[in-house]
Amino acid sequence: MAITNRRRRLFRGAAVPLIIGLILAAACSKGATPTVGPGVTSAPCPQAIDKNKGCIYLGVLSDLASGPFAALGMTVHDGQLAFWNEVNKSGGIGGYEIDISSYARDTGYDPQRHVEQYHHIEPHVLALAMSFGTTQTLAVLPKMDEADMITAAGTLWSGWQYRDTDRNLVLDGGYSYCTEAIMGLDWFARNQYQPQNIAVVAYRGNYGGDYAGGALKWASENGARITARIDTGPNSEVGNQNRPVIEILANPPDLVMLATGPAETAEIVGTLVAAGYTGRFLGSAPTWNGALLKTAAAPALTTLYHYTSPVDGWDGRSLGAQHARAAAAHEPTNWGYNLGWAGSYPMKALLTAAAANGELNRKALRREMNNLTVDTEGMTSIHSYGAQEPDLAAQRAVISVPDPTAPLGSRTLTPDYRGPTLQRLVMHGPCARL
Repeated sequence: MAITNRRRRLFRGAAVPLIIGLILAAACSKGATPTVGPGVTSAPCPQAIDKNKGCIYLGVLSDLASGPFAALGMTVHDGQLAFWNEVNKSGGIGGYEIDISSYARDTGYDPQRHVEQYHHIEPHVLALAMSFGTTQTLAVLPKMDEADMITAAGTLWSGWQYRDTDRNLVLDGGYSYCTEAIMGLDWFARNQYQPQNIAVVAYRGNYGGDYAGGALKWASENGARITARIDTGPNSEVGNQNRPVIEILANPPDLVMLATGPAETAEIVGTLVAAGYTGRFLGSAPTWNGALLKTAAAPALTTLYHYTSPVDGWDGRSLGAQHARAAAAHEPTNWGYNLGWAGSYPMKALLTAAAANGELNRKALRREMNNLTVDTEGMTSIHSYGAQEPDLAAQRAVISVPDPTAPLGSRTLTPDYRGPTLQRLVMHGPCARL
């Protein structure tokens, strides 16, 4: 069932100041009508601002209602809706407005449903504004390859940064789960204490394997040990987090690293601290949700837990963060809104480049990725696509801490952290082969 426009009420009807470099419409070269493909129509979008413009349809495959990351997935979608609404209000792209609502589908973070819904929407969209989840996106990648279907990444698997694994189809973000763990540990060692013994609790398969791989690389480079590598899953699958808690208490480490969902994070942190664990916790971006401050784990989280993020937060000072705040009617429920906003810049840049060259079709978008450099107005690092391998030295992380007095329940400590370990590493492929 398509996600309706009911959440458009979240966004102001009043105009937001023009975003220079973001929302300037790109005219087709020499005024010619572009060569268009599926998902591009001369008829206006269903909720068109200007009925004289055509419509570019982008699909969304995400956890929008029924999976373990529904709260995050819905807020990411809200951020994308806000972004494209601003683009449309400022004239669209090449004579077209952009619609990401008509072909938005809830896949519940389930790979099989992801594949099923991809087949339903594929004939009707130019590209995907979102494909949420690593295993989920990998499940449809061969079909995307056949169809030249580009997607924005709702996943930070390190494989999206290598051309032999992403097939030049995925507009990845500023870092991977692997390098997130490395930068997070660099920050922790400098600002808390040097951990010698580390336990990693991570979802098996999807993003957890990549995050754990980064922790292993950091430990090897910095004389530390991974004393426990504990696979788990969402509570909807495994029931509870008793096993990770028991394993950690049997041999308490200096630091527990988490690559789980928010519910599992609250359970693990709260139960361990209640049982007498005195170490600290470092979480990947998806482990956090401001709603955790309403749980019994809130005191432990506010004193012992930090998390990393790839994008400037709701309290961020970058130009992009300011524009994201200005486009929302009120505070979102979690940091995913900023992720959705920041993650839309690459697709906007790609559509603009293709329209300027008079080719709004899938093959043209895929070709344009080879020459694409994207500036997210400071929300992430400037990122260039088309290279065979990522520029590790350019990657940065945002470090945050839960704070019940701050907007969205968290406060940015370091908005642009770049640690020393990535400068020393050489990587030629994903940290986790999935």
